[in-house]
Amino acid sequence: MSASGARTTFLGVDVGTGSTKGVLVDGSGTVLATAVRPHTVSRPHPGHVEMDADVWWDEFVSITRELGAEGVSAVGVSGMGPCVALANSCDEPVRPAILYGVDTRATEQIARLTTELGRDDVLERCGSLLSTQAVGPKIAWVAEHEPEVAARARRLYMPASFLAQRLTGAYVLDHHSASQSVPLYDSVAQAWYRPWCDLVAPGIELPELRWPGDVAGPVTAEAAAATGLPVGVPVITGTIDAWTESISVGATGVGDLMLMYGTTMFLVATTAQRLLVPELWSTVGAFPGTRNLAGGMATSGAVTEWLRTLVGSPEHAELQAEAEASGTGARGLLMLPYFAGERTPIADPDARGVVAGLTVSHTRGDLYRAALEATAFGVRHNVEAMRDAGAGVHRVVAVGGGTTSALWPQIVTDVTGLEQHIPTVTIGASYGAAHLAARAVGEADIAAWNPVREVRTPDPAVTARYDELFDLYTQLHPATRDIVHALARTQV
Repeated sequence: MSASGARTTFLGVDVGTGSTKGVLVDGSGTVLATAVRPHTVSRPHPGHVEMDADVWWDEFVSITRELGAEGVSAVGVSGMGPCVALANSCDEPVRPAILYGVDTRATEQIARLTTELGRDDVLERCGSLLSTQAVGPKIAWVAEHEPEVAARARRLYMPASFLAQRLTGAYVLDHHSASQSVPLYDSVAQAWYRPWCDLVAPGIELPELRWPGDVAGPVTAEAAAATGLPVGVPVITGTIDAWTESISVGATGVGDLMLMYGTTMFLVATTAQRLLVPELWSTVGAFPGTRNLAGGMATSGAVTEWLRTLVGSPEHAELQAEAEASGTGARGLLMLPYFAGERTPIADPDARGVVAGLTVSHTRGDLYRAALEATAFGVRHNVEAMRDAGAGVHRVVAVGGGTTSALWPQIVTDVTGLEQHIPTVTIGASYGAAHLAARAVGEADIAAWNPVREVRTPDPAVTARYDELFDLYTQLHPATRDIVHALARTQV
């Protein structure tokens, strides 16, 4: 409670792929209110995934007004990423923001810059190779395909930094988001690498670097008038949603793995040292002195939602019941979840979804089960790549909308053979942003805020069966790669 007796509150807002979510919490982490604004991305061409950055601000304002945040003590921001939202000198977007690794347009620029800069040099300096996740090739794509737009671009934003600027006027970006801006950031020196910045992003003033929980600045009078927030309230710099998700469940210690169930699947392992592996992303962490090894699947919940729509839009709970009845192995179906290409560990933007073993006797429940198992195999593929790279994975903490399912987390647990801790609050990044805001103005213990409510344990007999299927899963992409690549070239 404040000195006046009013309850101390904190606001967290996260811009995701499918919606913007806001949460108002008190000083003990109790959720007082939530708000959601669904939105859709634009896919103007195959491989292009965009969104109007002004929507992020409009939804922030709407959510803040709904939550009644007049008395908040600090504001947390978070968002999907790494994104490329280019703005002019007045901080107005010059084109729709190009989203993270789900946008695969810049394959030619990736190949060219890899040759120019040197593959090994990029990995050593940046911690990750140039890929569809990288910022630099997408800036280069704009320069090559939209030169009149590039000529007006003066600043680079991501959702969290865009909100921070609108709220405070500060042009800042956190170190973690910068470390995913390959090849612009030197992850050893933890600073912008000017020679490559000048080459890849000429004319763009890069933001001041801070840590996610650092205060970007106070809410301005103009922002207060728009949002209803008090003038002068501190706003944190914020970071990419998956890392804010990790913070929301306390998965930030060495040996922890955060597993985010959502439209896509994301994994963040905290490591004792910087690990370099081409198949994954090595980044700086959300806190000074920390390092992460991360992986991301291009789809997960997106596949089950596609399937639900395809079969007439029944409730997911109905399909999950049918999937549970289908049983381990989906009655002989095996799926590759590469419906939007794949990020890690195969880094193949031209990969495509495959369903093997179909017969006329298979049901929608079997297909739904195969989709859940496919995402679980993708998780295991990433976990094994992390372990091969030297990361210890000792504690798995799950977060995101998929944790509300009784079936999906259990399948992932059985496929990986790893226990999963599911916390009390699984709202995710908006909750983590609120926690960072609370930390910025005092002390907030996430273990006290968000204790574990259940632990999922693997069934050894089921895991043994999934071991056999995982071996087939890892064979299926190499066996079908040439075919799906040829098909991908025909898709317009």
